[in-house]
Amino acid sequence: MFTGIVEELGAVLSHDRKTAGQGGRLRLTCREVLADVERGASIAVNGCCLTVVDWDVDGGWFEADVTDESYRRTDLAELAPGDLVNLERPVRTQDRLGGHLVQGHVDGIGEIVSPAPDLEVIVPDDVGKYLVDKGSVTIDGVSLTIVEPTAKGFTVAVIPHTTEATTLGRKGSGDRVNIEVDVMAKYAEKLLAGYSGHGEAS
Repeated sequence: MFTGIVEELGAVLSHDRKTAGQGGRLRLTCREVLADVERGASIAVNGCCLTVVDWDVDGGWFEADVTDESYRRTDLAELAPGDLVNLERPVRTQDRLGGHLVQGHVDGIGEIVSPAPDLEVIVPDDVGKYLVDKGSVTIDGVSLTIVEPTAKGFTVAVIPHTTEATTLGRKGSGDRVNIEVDVMAKYAEKLLAGYSGHGEAS
């Protein structure tokens, strides 16, 4: 579980895509998230929870395997050496919950219409139905508050600190981003489905 408060910007050192059904492996530069790293640890990369399989604290990098399922659901397949990524370690029970509860399970890929600070993103219909005015949403691992849902997506206001500390300040129109909706909305839909008589809440 994460909070959507990015700890540092990392960069792609290498991206080894394997044959179909074999996934791939990312090697990413970083410093802060390696402070207490161990094999099997989780680190969110652009909002996608990945598992550390190898690392070098002195060299300042870690590696994570990426499954074909993760490639299908996220924009990780598009990462190339030199690309910057948002990194966050899981929240600990004693930590403050500065953002909102983020699972690191990407729900879909959005496309930026207008860049930060007045960021507008379009999303697939099956993602958009969970977005509400002043609700929480995660964009590339960054916890944000929705300003207004739109016909095809939503808008958010991005403060200067966030544009500097995350990749969002470097994204432009047409760029794709990972979207995770508030998990509480999905639970509410599931619970209400039984009262609607249909497969999902109406």
